[in-house]
Amino acid sequence: MHKPVYKRIVLKLSGEALQGKESHGIDHQVLVSMSSQIKEVRDLGVDVAIVLGGGNIFRGQENTASLGLDMDRSVADYMGMLATVINGLALQNVLEKTGIETRVMTAIEMQRIAEPYIRRRAIRHLDKGRVVIFVAGTGNPYFTTDTAAALKGMEIGADAILKATKVDGVYSADPMKVKGAKKFAQLKYIDVLKKRLKVMDATAISLCMDNKLPIVVFNLNKQGNIKRVVLGEKIGTVVQ
Repeated sequence: MHKPVYKRIVLKLSGEALQGKESHGIDHQVLVSMSSQIKEVRDLGVDVAIVLGGGNIFRGQENTASLGLDMDRSVADYMGMLATVINGLALQNVLEKTGIETRVMTAIEMQRIAEPYIRRRAIRHLDKGRVVIFVAGTGNPYFTTDTAAALKGMEIGADAILKATKVDGVYSADPMKVKGAKKFAQLKYIDVLKKRLKVMDATAISLCMDNKLPIVVFNLNKQGNIKRVVLGEKIGTVVQ
């Protein structure tokens, strides 16, 4: 049995990943599949922190524009942050039913349903083998959950960010739309910025580059892929 190449990871999950084949909301079967994959990784002794998006419920400014709403950007972003809390509670519920002790930590205090984010407490939970789900992004408007993943990864001493997507890595163009788009096995942070590749937003990439935190982009829809990445198999795209 191979040993994990990462001791502590941040798993970045988009809200869209939770909706599965639904047009919006949360697909319970997707949560069950995710939970089983996360359990596989925890069983290897790897510390797992998760940062969730909220796009399956509300996508901040994008939603307000598409719905024709005249809404302040800050208000829209706060609504998006609250959507991530809903996703975090749903994932926690399924994870704990599979026997994984889990804590939801929020950047916006709401004491009745989640713990406030405190760095030392988060690290303590991870040291005790609990999965920690970070919700509400950074707690500030104008920042994405990608940036939250980068910040939390550095704060808790993660070895890598695992960015789960619907495709099997980073391509030169959208492989769903452009025939012959080139897949990259490895990329440098600066190339992602220069080529404006859609890995994570520029702020998150810059933070990872400055702090030498690698990013692995992979396909979440293939069962067992999280474990394969953790064990060092060459799947997806590594940005470092």
